[in-house]
Amino acid sequence: MSNDIHSDLHATLAERSRHLQAVAHSLKTELFGIDDIIDRVIDSLRAWYVLPQLIGRPVVICLWGLTGTGKTQLVRRLAQHLGFYDRFIEVQMDGFSHGSGHRSAGSISAMLAESGIAEGERGILVLDEFQRFRTVDKHGKEAKVERYQDVWALLSDGRLPPSLSVLGEIESSLAWAEYDQDRKSADEDDDEEDQKDGKPRRKRRLQLSPWEAQEFKRCLKLRESLLDIMTWKPAEIQERLRAFRASQESWETDYSKLLVFVSGNLDEMYAETAKRVEDCDTDADIFHALTKKLSLIDVKKALAERFKPEQIARLGNNHVIYPSFDRATYVRLILSICDRYVGEIQESSGVRFVLDASVYEQIYANAVFPAQGTRPLFSSIHAILSATLVNAALWALEQGANGAEPVWLMLDAGDGSQGAQGQAKMVARFRLARREFPVVLELNRLKQRANADFRALLAVHEAGHGLVYALLFGRAPQEIRINVASFEGGYNSYVKRKAWSKQNTLDSICVSLAGRAAERLVFGDAGATTGAEQDLAQATETAARHVRHHAFGSRWSRTDVTTDANDNLNTDVAATNREIEQILAREHIRALELIESHATAFLAVVDALMAQGSIAPAELAALLGLPLATAGPPAGPEAEPLDAYATQLASFKARGTPPAGGAARLLRALA
Repeated sequence: MSNDIHSDLHATLAERSRHLQAVAHSLKTELFGIDDIIDRVIDSLRAWYVLPQLIGRPVVICLWGLTGTGKTQLVRRLAQHLGFYDRFIEVQMDGFSHGSGHRSAGSISAMLAESGIAEGERGILVLDEFQRFRTVDKHGKEAKVERYQDVWALLSDGRLPPSLSVLGEIESSLAWAEYDQDRKSADEDDDEEDQKDGKPRRKRRLQLSPWEAQEFKRCLKLRESLLDIMTWKPAEIQERLRAFRASQESWETDYSKLLVFVSGNLDEMYAETAKRVEDCDTDADIFHALTKKLSLIDVKKALAERFKPEQIARLGNNHVIYPSFDRATYVRLILSICDRYVGEIQESSGVRFVLDASVYEQIYANAVFPAQGTRPLFSSIHAILSATLVNAALWALEQGANGAEPVWLMLDAGDGSQGAQGQAKMVARFRLARREFPVVLELNRLKQRANADFRALLAVHEAGHGLVYALLFGRAPQEIRINVASFEGGYNSYVKRKAWSKQNTLDSICVSLAGRAAERLVFGDAGATTGAEQDLAQATETAARHVRHHAFGSRWSRTDVTTDANDNLNTDVAATNREIEQILAREHIRALELIESHATAFLAVVDALMAQGSIAPAELAALLGLPLATAGPPAGPEAEPLDAYATQLASFKARGTPPAGGAARLLRALA
């Protein structure tokens, strides 16, 4: 018999494992760009699904990511594939969840009680927008939170105590009603009794209201119907309450077998990236690499800005971080969405469209905002394709199209800066017939730098930054662009460093001043512009920290500007001003010399920016003879550049015992 039981259990576990594997495969075909996320989530819930008898407390999986990366969609589709959609509940932790009423909607336990999740059984609970449920304000002080206070008990062990305050309110209300009823004289007329000083007086009822009966039934775990409970007299209700309080072992409601998804967007974790909603210019691959570096420690730090330490501990350590989508994912999404539009129009009209590569390229250029995920993409594709396909289908039908031969569509982006003549247009071709349909490509128009003088200024300035950075740091910038929609100007994007040496900080000052140096070299001292103002501020800040904070100059103490005596900082900053100015002057001259000595490569970068609006990292690396491996973004967190410290350590060891007198020489120099 035991062998039969063992065999049945083995078959059950094997079937559940196969089903879980099939679910993972299905999710990967539906949701693009998050295969690693899906694998990790599936692994995290494997024991909960395959062998639930092992689960003694809720399984908590935290999903953090920028908006539009598919967090909620993943959980919903997962619940459907696993067959738990009838035992699935979403709670919007910002306080706008659906619930049983204006009172019980603020309680997780009440919402669970109204769901299809039975006590002691498995179910899926989603706590969405969790970042808005902050218990600590931006100053680190405790924030007042009224809703969902039982969530912390749920996350701890899955056992929720009854709402004793609600039961107390019910008991008090009925006791007062009974007392008030006893005061009434049986011989007095009800109308007279209901008048006091000429004002109506509301009778107190002796039965529970529907809401009170619901709460009473839930807290006491009663099997009777609501209608029966609502007929009970105060004496019976009081007796039930006394029995309930006498048997405290039955107080708690067991939700220990829940699968809980905590989902949200932690702006603090993404620093400035989450706020750059206007950024449509940064390459998606670079943005993806930046967000890919985020770790468990970044999550914990961000949570500490919003929650108490003991609350963070109850979230556990299973934090899954969504990176932003890379270019390949956006391309797959665009192809998939466009195929759906084309398929739907063919099904409804019979016209078969074939889209040229130019359509996909222009959709990408005008619809992708790397910090905002898929939502802008969906709306932009709808704006570009929906009406155009309908109009093109009507035209094609007039030309005799019936699906046997395709109608070809290509997108001519135009100039975008020369009025109607440069307007973008969708061009339809069927046999020898041709028809144009106007299309609005707003970002293309914004990215155009039509003024030749402005393009020349931007190209010279950004080429200066990019060239000097590549020469000093041995790698091309991740991006150099002058065709930018987000703001008036151009930009360089540099690789973040894990640590900065004394020489690194001087090199970064030189890079900051290289835009101004390039302007002076090409346009003359009088032709240099105010566009370097932010560069000068950055260079000055770096030079000040070089001397005052990092002790890379002549001062050994940290020097700062402060009025707080508790900081214990040396505030004698005047002595360092001259040294900072000297550093800035030297690095500006160094930038000029570097650009002059590499004038051919500099002008090649300028020409590329003038012609194309950007230059590929590999192209700049080739111009300067840099290794191609340094032409792109780092592959992961450990790929952030560092100086060759391991090599220098090995060299130091190889020299043997350090020569004597080094410390003495340093003392003499300081003296």
